[in-house]
Amino acid sequence: MSAHTTLHRAADCHAHIFCKDYPFSANTLYKPDPSQLGTAAKFRSVLDAHGFTHGLLVGAGPYGTDNTCMLDAIAKSGGRYKGIALVNPDIAERDMAKLVAGGVVGIRVNLFNHGLKPLIEPGADRLLALMKELKLFVQIQFGKDELVPAASILRKAGVRLMFDHFGRPDVLRGISQPGFQAMLEFGREGHVVKLSGPFRSSVAGDPCRDIDPFIDAAVEAFTLDRCVWGSDWPFVRMPERMDYGPAYACLLRWLPDPIDRQRVLWDNPQRLFGFD
Repeated sequence: MSAHTTLHRAADCHAHIFCKDYPFSANTLYKPDPSQLGTAAKFRSVLDAHGFTHGLLVGAGPYGTDNTCMLDAIAKSGGRYKGIALVNPDIAERDMAKLVAGGVVGIRVNLFNHGLKPLIEPGADRLLALMKELKLFVQIQFGKDELVPAASILRKAGVRLMFDHFGRPDVLRGISQPGFQAMLEFGREGHVVKLSGPFRSSVAGDPCRDIDPFIDAAVEAFTLDRCVWGSDWPFVRMPERMDYGPAYACLLRWLPDPIDRQRVLWDNPQRLFGFD
């Protein structure tokens, strides 16, 4: 019985695909532990088991800007997957068009690992202009206060922004920390946030209740209509085993109203990313 046709529609909007059939980049910052690999087929099984029908795949650092693994997963998904690609700033327009035709709805910019470099290196202005022209998302991963010096560049570019992991804040510094506040300001301007990866910021650990004030602030600033949820499966670069259930349970606590969850899990992803 196909989950795609029998379950209520719901999208996990942050996951990565890693498969041994696709070689990692020689310049990768990390390689997933073998226990943290996750193929497209395994992800489909995880989605089915937890009542999800769709997934937004995020280009994985170990592959660099080779999006083949992700694109193949999208192509074989029967419409269940879309993607956020990793690209070089000098990507040709025809190559970007191929990515879009293959189900890509945006690119990821990683301030967390690279600082301002992706926004100021040669070609970055042109790439942001292309994203604006194509109405694609620029998905930002940052941590702590890294968004502060980047804010003016992103605002000037006028692109559609989506923030990973609600900004990966430093929990011990509270919601007033500059980086988190900079993200909230973007939320009030109409951008999108992912309520994902609480375990990457939590100090207390499962069930990550120390994250709740940050989620409340993000939902207030972005509004429920511009929030999506993601698991961050298969949970790479974690010091201990992670499971899907506890990550999803956080959302049940944050949004106890099923109607609110429906907006975050399906209505918003369908509208923002074009799922059907």
